[in-house]
Amino acid sequence: MRTTALKQYQKLESPGLWREAPEMQRREVIVAFGEASLTLSDPRTEAALSHWSLPAVERLNPGEIPALFAPGQDALETLELDDPTMIAALEKVRHTLATARPRPGRLRGSLLLAGTALVLLAGAVFVPGAMIDHTAAMVPPTMRKSIGRTALADLSQVAGAPCSDVSGLSALEKLSARLFGENPPQLVVLRDGTALSLHLPGRIIALHRSLIENQNSPDVAAGFALAEAERISETDPMLPLLEYAGVRATFGLLTTGRLAPGSVQGYGRLVLTEPPSEVDTEHLLTRFAEAGVASTPYARAVDPSGESVLRLIEADPFAQEAAPPLLKDGDWISLQAICAE
Repeated sequence: MRTTALKQYQKLESPGLWREAPEMQRREVIVAFGEASLTLSDPRTEAALSHWSLPAVERLNPGEIPALFAPGQDALETLELDDPTMIAALEKVRHTLATARPRPGRLRGSLLLAGTALVLLAGAVFVPGAMIDHTAAMVPPTMRKSIGRTALADLSQVAGAPCSDVSGLSALEKLSARLFGENPPQLVVLRDGTALSLHLPGRIIALHRSLIENQNSPDVAAGFALAEAERISETDPMLPLLEYAGVRATFGLLTTGRLAPGSVQGYGRLVLTEPPSEVDTEHLLTRFAEAGVASTPYARAVDPSGESVLRLIEADPFAQEAAPPLLKDGDWISLQAICAE
């Protein structure tokens, strides 16, 4: 790949307006070039909010200002830019990367292409389960995130749009960073539904508003977030989604690099009503200890009697000392009002 254009703009930054999904509010971000990606960061915390692959970026309104970009034709995210230097640079870099590709067309990813060849050569012996496993292993992080947001949009049809008070979202990001450190998962708060917590591909963890509004501290919400992170580590979230989508949709993802949006219709209702899978208690206790979170509040929320979660209570890593604070008081107040808009 030619890198002249990339090197020319690698230090270029500009403000922009990012919308994570159509139902979400726009928010200010700092847009910066990377080696082959565009990084969108929070201007206050400097935390990275999203990474876009430059070759996949598409201009949605050619010739119009502000310019509207998306990380792919079917992506939910959009980015508005009115800085002429950034717009011109992005167009030039995109053109440079596109002409450097051996084949024209939409970015599919070398891993998916390799997987396609494998399936086509061995199609006669591939059973559906094996193909789903193989496809899930081939899906890159950027595509997982896009698929996860499609599933979240479907989930919103039954659980309502995720709570989006600006101050509350900022506090939620701080909580995720506090729990998971660098490159944390995306936390969202659901308005309705029967599930207290769930997860989707792309490292999306959803928490019911009751885990925040009805609590005296963020400890319970933090515990449920850690438990979902452990479930993600134990079972690839792409597997149940692809099983729901079916063999045809899975094969389409493998061969074209796209999952038809209609193939996950109704998946949100399913994941919202399924009981959470059990997690390994010792692994979960390790997560609590590493994150600096007491496990007892989570255990009592799962089972007030304590009988089924006795190990989480007896082996609480902070049974004898106070755990480090999860949020400042002001941030906790803001988080509790995240659904107030």
